[in-house]
Amino acid sequence: MDNFFGHILVVDDDDGIRSLVKRYLNENKYLVTTAESAEDASEKIKIIKFDLIILDIMMPGKSGLEFIEEKKNNLETPVILLTAKGEANERVEGLELGADDYLPKPFEPKELILRIKNIIDKTKKNDLKRVIKFENIQIDLNRQLIFKNEKEFKINSTEKIILEKMINNPGKTFQRMEIGKLINLNKERSIDVIITRLRKKIELDPKNPKFLQTIRGAGYVLWIE
Repeated sequence: MDNFFGHILVVDDDDGIRSLVKRYLNENKYLVTTAESAEDASEKIKIIKFDLIILDIMMPGKSGLEFIEEKKNNLETPVILLTAKGEANERVEGLELGADDYLPKPFEPKELILRIKNIIDKTKKNDLKRVIKFENIQIDLNRQLIFKNEKEFKINSTEKIILEKMINNPGKTFQRMEIGKLINLNKERSIDVIITRLRKKIELDPKNPKFLQTIRGAGYVLWIE
């Protein structure tokens, strides 16, 4: 998705609800990752920085409330709880634990979109840092720094432009010509050199890139999921 409003993690053990919410959010320009359990969600938040989590309370294994309780000291991502209708105690407990909002099932998709938009807009206004975290790597676009394995790497303005565009379009393949227009450079070899330099700062094994990959005959893509 070229221009999305936010990356959302939908956590629910019900396949139907996950599919429905994902389809509706995609139609409204949100990038969506799904998880079928709290345990699955825990693994995904280790490697992806989400803008918001939609979390069902009642799930087999670890409940949504247990998930929040466990993560509350380290989880900065806002959370909307999906609750069973009439379960007021759970809603209150969820809000006390740090959830930002709740929505009882069944819910109107339009209401969910409005709640998501309100929370993400408020979060973006309060968070001027553009920090992206995945696996053990952190990219800080404002400070133009990459942190990897407790080491710090400086990125220049050209590298920042490329990273910013790719981060805001995850999974999109960028042709060399397209990258060249971004940075006013028309020499393909020079673009390849810049990508190689970025890989040394981002990748754990630059010769076998996991995140900033080459799509043969097409260009480059950044995978941060």
